[in-house]
Amino acid sequence: MHDFSDLLRFLLDAAARGERTALVTVTDVIGSSPRAPGTHVAVTETGGRFGSVSGGCIEAAVAAEAIRSIERGRAEVIRFGRGSRFIDIRLPCGGGMDLLFTPLPSKEVLAEALRRHEERRALALALDHDGTIALVGQDEIATGWRGGVFFAAHAPQLKLCIFGRGAEVEWLARLALVSGAGVNVGSPDRSLVEAACSAGAEGCHLKTSAGDLGFSIDPQTAVILLFHDHDWELDLLEQVLRHPAFFIGAMGSRRTHAARVEELRARGVDDAAIDRIVGPVGLIPSARDPQTLALSVLAQVVACYGASRSRGRARDEPATDQNAPLDAANI
Repeated sequence: MHDFSDLLRFLLDAAARGERTALVTVTDVIGSSPRAPGTHVAVTETGGRFGSVSGGCIEAAVAAEAIRSIERGRAEVIRFGRGSRFIDIRLPCGGGMDLLFTPLPSKEVLAEALRRHEERRALALALDHDGTIALVGQDEIATGWRGGVFFAAHAPQLKLCIFGRGAEVEWLARLALVSGAGVNVGSPDRSLVEAACSAGAEGCHLKTSAGDLGFSIDPQTAVILLFHDHDWELDLLEQVLRHPAFFIGAMGSRRTHAARVEELRARGVDDAAIDRIVGPVGLIPSARDPQTLALSVLAQVVACYGASRSRGRARDEPATDQNAPLDAANI
């Protein structure tokens, strides 16, 4: 999975080399499609590209149209697949998609978008038919058309804070990094922390269970506790429950989780907070090897992250009509 920050860096690096670029955005999908509205591809005038809108079946044609848009210096919406003027270019799924080609996107807007995204702030790119690109800072603006402007919303990168010890921590960190998520690892095992850092995660050596967590936890963060020695969990859970993580999960059997719940209640933690803890964590029941457990947990986290973002879009309820009035205060 490509991170939005990587796409922005690709465009900015090309501009720094003196290459002209185009930003290509999926704006509408007809029938089946491998990519959702708001997906981007970046293309340079020399044919370099970053990202994908179709999984490979129309990428060359999209890049060619992007280069033409750079040469013309004019934005355009072009349909590919079903209903397209390109009768020889088809999507294998039988669907279609509209792509907005935005040539020469503002370097200032791209740089500011990169800064905000790296600060883990929600943002949206506002892309006009005339080629104008602007930045929107609202937390819950949804992807879609409003008043002839297409808004491509980008949430901060999914992050996992993994606390624990043993092979389960190592495998979950490894899988999450490969998937493109940000990863923090906290463990009393110094060698495990060092290995996680070498793989690309951020690490914190936990000297006591009641010490500082070592990481920030925001609404785009999932917290996973993977301790066989469950005495380490309670102090950590009390701290974690004070943060707005969208997902909190802990390893162990149903009996272990029931004991965990009772011990937290005895400490005065209220039921509403305790109910946030998923236990046993993972989609695959009774996973008995570290690799399967890691895959099971990561799949559950990703599914819950997608569901939490969908709920945020539903609350926003944007107009999807391209001719609906645009609220200028949001730009």
